[in-house]
Amino acid sequence: MKIAVVHSFYTSATPSGENALVRDQVRALRAAGHGVELFDAHTDELARDPLYPLRAAARVASGRGRNPLSRLRAYAPDLVHVHNLFPNFGRSWVRHWDGPLVATLHNYRPMCAAATLYRAGAVCTRCPDGEPWAALRYGCYRESRAATLPLAWAGRHGLARDPLLARADRLVVNSRLSERTYQGAGVPAERLVLVPNFVDAPQAGEAGGDDNGRWLVAARLTAEKGVLELLRQWPADEPLDVVGDGELLAACRAVAPSSVRFLGLLDRTELCRRMPSWRGLVFPSRWYEVAPCVQAEALAAGLPILAFEGSSVAESVQELGTGLVTQWDQPLAPVLREAATRFPSLRAHCRQMYADHFTERAWIARIAEAYEEAVRVADDRATAPA
Repeated sequence: MKIAVVHSFYTSATPSGENALVRDQVRALRAAGHGVELFDAHTDELARDPLYPLRAAARVASGRGRNPLSRLRAYAPDLVHVHNLFPNFGRSWVRHWDGPLVATLHNYRPMCAAATLYRAGAVCTRCPDGEPWAALRYGCYRESRAATLPLAWAGRHGLARDPLLARADRLVVNSRLSERTYQGAGVPAERLVLVPNFVDAPQAGEAGGDDNGRWLVAARLTAEKGVLELLRQWPADEPLDVVGDGELLAACRAVAPSSVRFLGLLDRTELCRRMPSWRGLVFPSRWYEVAPCVQAEALAAGLPILAFEGSSVAESVQELGTGLVTQWDQPLAPVLREAATRFPSLRAHCRQMYADHFTERAWIARIAEAYEEAVRVADDRATAPA
């Protein structure tokens, strides 16, 4: 199949798992024998223009502006796969593409200016629940009403009027929670396809290392990730390593007991190499999440997960049996003791769940099904009576 992948790359100043996923998926499609052309835009390059903020705001608000349509027509792909248009592509061009079109919903941006459905320390669904100007009232994007205005204006009519969501023949979601959230916001279930992301990681037989008795948190140190709240109640006799950096680093250090070590940022390769040596991954995120790579990386390493209720990872842990799920109002010390007892026997199962659900081979099989469905829908549309 000849595939065109469209993606606006986020700035390198803010590390983006989405950018890495798109590169990995393009490589995987090529390795599977598909012809793939990447139609991209890079914020790092475009932002050199002094007028870039104004141009980007106008594109987002109007849906018009920079588009790849002429290049796509010259390439003549069998299918177009859109990952991200914000903020460097317009959106209106998708209405003029007649062929099969698939879009991946990597976040909640179509219904939330912040893309997280999280505000003021809790999940927030005011905008999709019928208050489209709530984002502007609270300045949800970058804590700025001016920066939020283009997004609020673009989304004022809800998901039904979003050009990409309305046009795509199939919409890929990466977790059951994301699928359910979009359904609840009005996207028809038959247009959503669940395709978990994959990560490259050591095979089960290659993963080694002994439990060093320490727990692991690997996350950005920002409010929605819940690390600060976790450290406030972390037992002083439980060793914990925190991998990551962010605006709350100083606050996290201030409340952490002496049993906590801050290891800073580790590159993905080094983190995956060391993962088998930890006792388990603690996942305290306070927002829904979509499908964080660290979950799949932990499972590949045979590392069970202790997740806090409310995130897509917590739902996955329950569904796949890859750890324990707790609640914020539940005392943490006894949960950690239970996890320390149960997790050693789960390591082989975690690796098997990685092999079944989060490998490149599993992703290729599932995305191929999504592509086939999109082609069928586009063919039906083309042959339908006028």
